[in-house]
Amino acid sequence: MNIQEAKQEIKNTLRAYLHKDQAGRYIMPAVHQRPLLLMGPPGIGKTAIVEQAAREAEVGLVAYTMTHHTRQSAIGLPRIEARTYQGHPVHVTEYTLSEIIASIYDCMERTGKREGILFLDEINCVSETLAPTMLQFLQNKTFGNHKLPEGWLIVAAGNPPGYNRSVREFDVVTLDRVRQIDIEPDLTAWLDYARQRQIHGAVLSYLSIRTDCFYRVERTAEGISFVTARSWEDLSVLMRSYEALDIPVTEAQVRQYLQNGEIAREFAGYCRLYRKYGEAYDFPGILEGTADTAACAARARSAPLDERFTVVNLLLDCLRGPLASYGEVDREVTALHQALGTFKLFMGDKADMGCLDMFLRDRRRALGIKLEAGLLPPEERDAEEWCLARLEQYALTLKEEQIQRKEQGFERLKTLFQKEADVRNGLVEMLKDQLDRSFVFLADCFGDGQEMILFVSALTRMERAMDFISLHGCGAYLEHSRKLLYQEREQELRSVCSQVLEERP
Repeated sequence: MNIQEAKQEIKNTLRAYLHKDQAGRYIMPAVHQRPLLLMGPPGIGKTAIVEQAAREAEVGLVAYTMTHHTRQSAIGLPRIEARTYQGHPVHVTEYTLSEIIASIYDCMERTGKREGILFLDEINCVSETLAPTMLQFLQNKTFGNHKLPEGWLIVAAGNPPGYNRSVREFDVVTLDRVRQIDIEPDLTAWLDYARQRQIHGAVLSYLSIRTDCFYRVERTAEGISFVTARSWEDLSVLMRSYEALDIPVTEAQVRQYLQNGEIAREFAGYCRLYRKYGEAYDFPGILEGTADTAACAARARSAPLDERFTVVNLLLDCLRGPLASYGEVDREVTALHQALGTFKLFMGDKADMGCLDMFLRDRRRALGIKLEAGLLPPEERDAEEWCLARLEQYALTLKEEQIQRKEQGFERLKTLFQKEADVRNGLVEMLKDQLDRSFVFLADCFGDGQEMILFVSALTRMERAMDFISLHGCGAYLEHSRKLLYQEREQELRSVCSQVLEERP
C-alpha cells in the first residue's frame, strides 16, 4: 500500500469507528475497534499522513514518540490509598492518570473535539520496561486502570527490523488485535503530495527522470547509505530558503540530506543544469509573452530527452508561483466577502456604523479562541487575519469620512471591497493568459508528444491548478486532457486486442 492509500484507510477507519446510530451510540463496539499499525521504512511520511487525516476528518490529534517515554509516564505514578475490605482497613497501590490519557482529555478541553486520533510513533522501539505496558494498551486500550476515551482511534507506527536495531517484534497475540498496514515507498503517490507542498521544481524534475533515486537504503562498507522521501522534502525547503537569500546550494549541502554519494553528486549536477536551462529558456518571459518563443521552441525540439522533460518541469515550476498567489488572494477575498455578509446581518437594528467596531471585537475574540484551540489550518488563519486587518482599515476610512448612517456605510464598504475583488480578477486574467501561452509554447515545441502528456498530467495532479481551471476554465487544458484520455483508452483497447489475439489457438 502506498502512503496516500494508507491515509485514505485511516480516514475510512475513522468514519467506520465513529459511525453512530440514531441514539448517538457508536455502532461498532469498542472491543472490535482494532488499532491501526502502520509499518514501513523511515522517512516515507507516516507521521505526515496521520496529521493530514486528522485535519481532513476534523478530529483531534494527540501524538507521542514512544522512545521518549518510560513506564511511569505511560501508566502514571504509584500512590498509596486507604481502603476497607470486610471491615479491615488496608493500604493499596493505585496510579495517577497516565500522561498520555491526560493529554487526550487536555486536547478535548482545548479544542472542543470529543473524538480523535492517538498517534504512537516508533511503537516497536520502546524500552524493555515499557514494552509489556504498550502491548497491553494495544490489546485492551488501557494504561494501567485508565481506559482510552470513547471515540479515539489508536494509530501506531513503526519501522521494520531491517531499518532499526532496537526494534521489537510483536507476538501473535498482539498482532491478532491490531490491523497492520504495510506501507511501501511510491514515487507517483509522493509526487502528488509534493506538488501540493510546493516541493522545489528541480527535485520534481529530477525524480520524474530518475525514478529509481526516490527511495534507497543500502548497507555499504562505509555504513548505511540512504535517501528517503523526508530527505527530498527537507532538501527542497533548504533550496527554497537559499534561493530567496541568493545563496548557492553546493554538493556538500546536498550530501547532508541525500546520504548516498552517487545520488547526491548526480542531483547537485542536475541542479546546475536546471538553473542553466531556466536562464536559457526565459520561462517568465514565455508566460508573460515577452520572450523569443520561436528560438526557445527551436532549441527544445532538438534537445535530448532529459532536457525536454526539464523544460516541462521548469514551466510547471514557473506556474506554481502565480497559482499560489492567486490561491492566497482568492482565500482572502472570499473570507472578506463572507465577513461582509455576516456583518450585514449583524447590523440588524443597530443604531449606526459604530456597530462595525463591535463586530470586529467579536470576530477578533472568536479568532483568538480558534487559534488557541488549534482549530484553524495555517491558510485559513492567514486569510482570517488579513480579512480582519482589511475590515479595521475600512472602519478607519468610515470614521475619516464621517460616515455614520448604516445604508451609506455599507455601500462604502462594498465600494472598498470591489477594489480587492478587482485585484483578484486581474490575477485571474493574468493566469488564464499564462496557461494559454504555456500550452501554445509546448505544442510548438513538442506537439501532442509525451512532453505534453507530462504537462497535462502534472496540472491534473496540482490541486491549485485544478481549483483555478474548474472555476475559470482553460480551453487548451480541456482539449489536451481529452486527447490524453482518448490515447489512454486507445492504448487499453490495443492491449485487450493483443491479449485476445495471443489467446487464440
